[in-house]
Amino acid sequence: MRDAATVTAVNSRSDGLVLRAATPAFVLGLGFMVWALYYGIARYMVVQWSQDDDNTHGFLIVPLALYFVWERREHLKAFVPRPSLLGAGLLGAGLLTLVVGSVGAELFLQRFSLVLVLAGLVWLILGREFLRELLFPLAFLVFMIPLPAIVMNAVAFPLQLFAAQSATFCMQTAGIPVLREGNVIVLSNTTLEVVEACSGIRSLQALLALGAVYGYFTQRAAWKRWALLLLSIPIAIAANAIRVAGTGFLAHFIGPEVAQGFYHSFAGWIVFAVAFVLLLGAGTLLGRLKQAQP
Repeated sequence: MRDAATVTAVNSRSDGLVLRAATPAFVLGLGFMVWALYYGIARYMVVQWSQDDDNTHGFLIVPLALYFVWERREHLKAFVPRPSLLGAGLLGAGLLTLVVGSVGAELFLQRFSLVLVLAGLVWLILGREFLRELLFPLAFLVFMIPLPAIVMNAVAFPLQLFAAQSATFCMQTAGIPVLREGNVIVLSNTTLEVVEACSGIRSLQALLALGAVYGYFTQRAAWKRWALLLLSIPIAIAANAIRVAGTGFLAHFIGPEVAQGFYHSFAGWIVFAVAFVLLLGAGTLLGRLKQAQP
């Protein structure tokens, strides 16, 4: 009993020290340190959003995350801040990730460490209840981080091959003479190459973020939200395969010019809209399913 009382007293004193330290000046000081650590990293990430078509959705992630926090304002007001030194462990892990990413020149780790640091600060200054309530907005910030090149290359090429194979199968089924060599589709009047930009990874990333948002607003059960998020993957891949096949059909019947310029870009937007409609349909079906009883 004495040992348990001693541990409780130590924990109480530790939390009390954090609570006394969590003054406005302390919080402002931490905020300044986070800004100093991550200003350059965040600035370069925003530049990448503006220059890389695969990551333009990053501009929407932070405003949406802030909206999710604002939506929880009434719940947050009901909580009593209970600072905890346990948050220092998560904060330390985030800072260690930043150091490792900086030493290894790995931008993804540097950027991901920001999410860990923010979560650690919430836990350290406000407590576990606040962290639990803000877990989704914090986790949603991961979508703003561009994937590392090694992951993009590993994912993009299989998607290119799948899109080329699917398009070739559709055209052969329709009686169109076509030959595929890797990610190159050879038609009688032109040759189409499914390059990395046509792999569908751009729409996959955007649709994943969209699936998370849509699931959050329309589904109450956690498993339905996860199901909708996971369904975003095959929907995005299938929609891109349809887009490549459609481009092949148009190139055969109309001419190779439809595979370039405005027509090609416009087709991308149309197919993304179709993928979004399919996502809405999946959400509607999930919404009609009764939640499984525990």
